[in-house]
Amino acid sequence: MKKPILTLAIVATLIASIGTSCSTASEKLDNAQEKALESEEDLEEANKEYLADVEKYRIEAADKIATNKKSLADFKKRIANLKSEAKEDYSQKIVELNQKNTDIIKKMDDYKADNKENWNTFKKDFNKSLEVLALEIVTISKIIK
Repeated sequence: MKKPILTLAIVATLIASIGTSCSTASEKLDNAQEKALESEEDLEEANKEYLADVEKYRIEAADKIATNKKSLADFKKRIANLKSEAKEDYSQKIVELNQKNTDIIKKMDDYKADNKENWNTFKKDFNKSLEVLALEIVTISKIIK
């Protein structure tokens, strides 16, 4: 009599274990699916923020480029009354600076927003290019006042 009761208790314990583990696996699957959806939503939100940052920076860069163009145009007006030789030298410098400004515009236009790591590197290099050009324009503008 002890044997059937013991066997029945073991079988009941096994069934309870299997039932519990199945529901746990099912719960784990549900949790994993929820986390996957949350991660996908987080990734989508991060991508939207990244693209918004790219667009905002493009606008800021366009403003700086426009400022450079205006400064170069003003400088060109100021050198109009210089002697021929000096005027030629400064005119050549204006052409070079305009070309650098055009190259910067092309660099921005050619950038493809592919991932955030590349974006941060691009933005750092682009800022440096803008700063160097602005400094060159200011330096040469200060020479002729």
